Amino acid sequence: MADFCYTTVPGKIKPLLAKVREVGVPKRAGVQWLKTLGFTSSNDASLLKVLTQIDLIDAGSSPTARWNRYRGADYRSVLAEAIVQGYSELYSVYPDAHRRSNEELDHVFSTHSEGGKQVISKTISTFKALVELADFSATPQTAAGAPTARSSVPEPSTPANAAPGRGSAGFPDVHIDLQIHISPEASADQIDKVFESIARHLYRAGKPRE
Repeated sequence: MADFCYTTVPGKIKPLLAKVREVGVPKRAGVQWLKTLGFTSSNDASLLKVLTQIDLIDAGSSPTARWNRYRGADYRSVLAEAIVQGYSELYSVYPDAHRRSNEELDHVFSTHSEGGKQVISKTISTFKALVELADFSATPQTAAGAPTARSSVPEPSTPANAAPGRGSAGFPDVHIDLQIHISPEASADQIDKVFESIARHLYRAGKPRE
């Protein structure tokens, strides 16, 4: 079980990622590369661990395909995707880890590290600094095991000329869950009448469309 990464200078994550989008793609993003960008402190080298955690560079410090994607217009969404994948063990515990409190993150990070409180604190600060720069709206997280609700009645088809997000005749789409309780003593004719009524009122069967 590998430790989560941390940098001793989490405040420099934002300017470093900005540089990734601004400068050319290096053959190798190592300590010397950091120095050419102005990150000359000995502590700045720990930023490379962060780039590895989110798969912007590989184990040999070479830029990955995600590095190129991060340079595009959707860089905030790309970063969110990278965080979810890079911190997969955290997200297996909290699918919405980017919304969780420091205390909750502390519990998870502590089980993946032999470091003391200062290390855990920096690990949390590193994660939070990354989250602040990402857009998770395109990578929604759902609770594990939560079923997706489905209607027991098929929804009416939408005409080709209907406006986006609109049902037939331009009305908003409506999701209906319908439960039918029929007496076991009901005749076949009575059962047919029930479904004819449903078709007439829900789908306007037999009526001309407006």
